[in-house]
Amino acid sequence: MQIRNIAIIAHVDHGKTTLVDKILHSTNVFRANQETGELIMDNNDLEKERGITILSKNVSVEYKGVKINVIDTPGHADFGGEVERVLKMADGVILLVDAFEGPMPQTRFVLQKALQLNLKPIVVINKVDKANCRPDEVHDAVFELFFNLDATEDQLNFPTYYGSGKNGWFNDTLEPREDIIPLLDGILTHVPEPKINEGTLQMQITSLDYSTFLGRIAVGKVTRGKIAENQPISLVQVDGSIKKTRVRELYIFESLGKKRVQEVIAGDICAVVGIEDFGIGDTIADFENPEALPVISVDEPTMNMLFSINNSPFFGKDGKFVTSRHLRDRLMKETEKNLALRVHDTEAADSFMVYGRGILHLGVLVETMRREGYELTVGQPQVITKIIDGKKSEPFETLVVDVPQEFASKVIDLVTRRRGEMLIMETKGEMQHLEFEIPSRGLIGLRTQMLTNTAGEAVMAHRFNDYKPWKGPIPGRNNGVLCAKEGGTTTGYSLDKLQDRGSFFVDPGEEVYRGMIIGENNKPGDLVVNPNEGKKLTNMRASGTDGAANIAPKILMTLEECMEYIQQDECIEVTPNHIRMRKTILDEEERKKYQKMLKAEEVS
Repeated sequence: MQIRNIAIIAHVDHGKTTLVDKILHSTNVFRANQETGELIMDNNDLEKERGITILSKNVSVEYKGVKINVIDTPGHADFGGEVERVLKMADGVILLVDAFEGPMPQTRFVLQKALQLNLKPIVVINKVDKANCRPDEVHDAVFELFFNLDATEDQLNFPTYYGSGKNGWFNDTLEPREDIIPLLDGILTHVPEPKINEGTLQMQITSLDYSTFLGRIAVGKVTRGKIAENQPISLVQVDGSIKKTRVRELYIFESLGKKRVQEVIAGDICAVVGIEDFGIGDTIADFENPEALPVISVDEPTMNMLFSINNSPFFGKDGKFVTSRHLRDRLMKETEKNLALRVHDTEAADSFMVYGRGILHLGVLVETMRREGYELTVGQPQVITKIIDGKKSEPFETLVVDVPQEFASKVIDLVTRRRGEMLIMETKGEMQHLEFEIPSRGLIGLRTQMLTNTAGEAVMAHRFNDYKPWKGPIPGRNNGVLCAKEGGTTTGYSLDKLQDRGSFFVDPGEEVYRGMIIGENNKPGDLVVNPNEGKKLTNMRASGTDGAANIAPKILMTLEECMEYIQQDECIEVTPNHIRMRKTILDEEERKKYQKMLKAEEVS
């Protein structure tokens, strides 16, 4: 049977997963009356809630007697590590571009990787049913992008399809139709068959799967030779060591599931069961003469965060896994499949330094652990600096903002205050398109401020660019915080009296502890307050709830917002049911001593 392997790449929200839905429906993977819902591939809880793809996944469909393996990839720059390795399994890519936004920073990043691997591109301009879309201009912009990325003549000669994934049609002209048949035909015509080299077995492990019955499963594309059940093989690891082992079971992808087979020939993507202790990038090779494939290289992380055990007074109330051993094992397990993540031990036995691609990358890890029943404390995200040519250097990113014209000046002001420099400013319809170069530090906490100042209209995207000399201090949060003076239960009476001091992150009747951050001060500088004071009974009035009725509701903050909000001397306590911000040193006197000590050190 003929095979085509294709990956779908695009910027976040340009419609990759929706396109996979349409391919599945068009090739009759489902029964006519089967309820499937939308975004079939985003199957873990976090992906469903956020509406984004985090892990890349494979499906396979059959069309006109040809098997098409489709790989859905994430669009966020923070999950670039996922995309870099799965492109190794593809022979062609569908580059999906929004008909209004055009190519965005992430499009450029992923396309560059695809072109370097010599994959054949097909361009699909999606969402042509949107108001004020500009498919022809976008087509020219895509061509220019290919040209700037040094595409070969063959790659520059890419076929283009237009359509709307939501309305379920794609065509090689702008004329709407009922189905996506022209695109499926285009895949068969333009994507080459897998190249098959003569020789013994070689297959690189590019992805992991896990089953409670079978354990860890290795997924990858057989590049040459063939692999069969019970075949003895060599596993060539990234460090060069070789292990002898045997294939227990073999599966290929069929529609949304897997099908057990006896053997798989070169060119197809398969899943191998029965290999112990393998890592991503290892090669499954011939038993007698093992030859390794080149190792997958992944871009370096740019941010780090301190993960430690939960040492607050509410320790152990919520979670199942609370010790440093649990935390360490879980983080080490994550590095096996999350290529862009690194974990290092620190001097303290209960703390670990975790390095990742960005706030979203680290935030998704913390959120996943929290749902699995872990309790932990995470510190403020820091960028990773390097010394280059004797100068302290920090990571810089390209930031792209699309915003209605009346808000453009506010955005420029916000970014320049954070040491950003404007590179491009152009008008697209009613929107202003701005591009900046900004230190990664400047991006921490920028999204929340940007959305507040533009009434939620700004669309921002960024990607790592390069390391450049340190830009100097960046102003942090302007306002201080309100800390609880002592533990107890908050009362409406107390919060009502404190309302003119700031806004609160807690409601009346919540348990708090000393040093916990319960609100934001209206002024700079931190303030220690007592939110637990009860109302004294007098013969005039009962201790009722008068006044408590006028308290403004608490501010709800997501995990990422908390990560962007906290400062150096603060941290976040994360448990399965709560996210609380607190001071690292809970006792007020101890905090003051520590601050004095730091100032003395600075002077000396």
